[in-house]
Amino acid sequence: MSELWQKSAAELTAGYGRGDFTPSEAVGACLDRLRAMEPHIAAFLEVFDDDARRDAVASGERWRAGCPKSPLDGVPISVKDNLHVAGHTTTWGSRTLRGFRPAADELPVARARAAGLIFLGKTNLPEFAMRGVTANTLGGPSRNPHDTTLTPGGSTGGGAAAVAAGVGPLALGTDGGGSIRRPASHCGLVGFKPSAGRVPRGGGLPEMFGAHEVAGVIGRDLDDVGATLEILCGAPLAGTAGPRLLHVPTFSGAPVDPGIAAEVRRAAEAFAGLGFAVDEAADFDLADAINAGWTTLFDAGLAWMFADPKRWPEWRDGPDPAEIEGRMGEPARESLARGRAMSAAALFELLHAVDVAKGRLAAVFERYDAILTPATAALPWPAAENHPATIAGRPVGPRGHAVFTAIGNAAGLPGLALPTGWVGDLPTGIQLLGRPGGDGDLLALGRVFAAARPFDRRWPLPGEASRG
Repeated sequence: MSELWQKSAAELTAGYGRGDFTPSEAVGACLDRLRAMEPHIAAFLEVFDDDARRDAVASGERWRAGCPKSPLDGVPISVKDNLHVAGHTTTWGSRTLRGFRPAADELPVARARAAGLIFLGKTNLPEFAMRGVTANTLGGPSRNPHDTTLTPGGSTGGGAAAVAAGVGPLALGTDGGGSIRRPASHCGLVGFKPSAGRVPRGGGLPEMFGAHEVAGVIGRDLDDVGATLEILCGAPLAGTAGPRLLHVPTFSGAPVDPGIAAEVRRAAEAFAGLGFAVDEAADFDLADAINAGWTTLFDAGLAWMFADPKRWPEWRDGPDPAEIEGRMGEPARESLARGRAMSAAALFELLHAVDVAKGRLAAVFERYDAILTPATAALPWPAAENHPATIAGRPVGPRGHAVFTAIGNAAGLPGLALPTGWVGDLPTGIQLLGRPGGDGDLLALGRVFAAARPFDRRWPLPGEASRG
């Protein structure tokens, strides 16, 4: 029998219903696992020990009375620290928000709470969720449980590290350019980025990335992720797996780690073996302009936000703007400077590229039901480094590892990362992109693949996670 911390959300609630164990026992097991793993992975910025145990007792009483709030009542979940949880600090990975405690939950958090999910704590992220590696001036960097010398990716790196380490079966995160899908792939997990607008936001931080950043879920089991998404959406996500897939091995010849490329090709072959019509794209340049300009969105958003920080409740009672900026880490200060020096034309060039990409993608989705790509171009790299310097022997820039994901945010597509296998001791996986609003169809497609190709999960051991 598996330990309670190893169980899926569905296995936990089935056990609660039968009376095999209680939410208090499950939460206690996850908190014990947190204490064992956290010194090695630095996944959390705050742990809600007392709150989690109190909420677990209340959940247990509901299960005994036969009236759970939802099918996920009593399931432990972590929350990325750019989503407000009432009464607990929100840092956004930044010393500029020192001491800020929101009075109310952000809407996705409120929906999870109303469904009875139990928050274990706030997970680590890069400052303002702006980088693909999870490190900031508050602590960290977060580390990959499968090799603690390496990164879990970012920006939902803390959440991915927690779930992979066995600290809760689920993590609530955000994705503004691949920030759920890439960490999920780096850690051997399922990650789902919903279509733009599918999971409502409200009552949170300034929307620095606009509608391009969405709240989503990381988990070890696709059905768990789907059930959580339905709670966040407030509606069922029924759908049908469409029969036509476009396999895109790379974007415009961008380098991809050979092990990852081989896994994606095997996935394409597996889909074909399941009866799907799979075409391979000889070339795919649709995302080029998006990838070239995506950091423009971050830079401009940061400059907009700090043009007058006192208009936001997060900084209204803090020090003067100069001192606020002085508390930023170097990457954020550099981004802010670029944003302030940017012309309006640069931002509108990106917005024009987004419109063009949407039109071209609409034509793609007239022929295909989903696009199959790598979830990330690179395997995890050293945790202290911002990005891999080379991929497949070729030099790359800061977003060379992230070329496959931003197009999903730009066009508002649902995106699903699924684990497929191992490259040496490191997990990797695929990305599936669906047409806008086709979240249920994409989940259905993922379930077909996951049932046919179950992932060989490996549990890291405390103190032995590092292979370095």
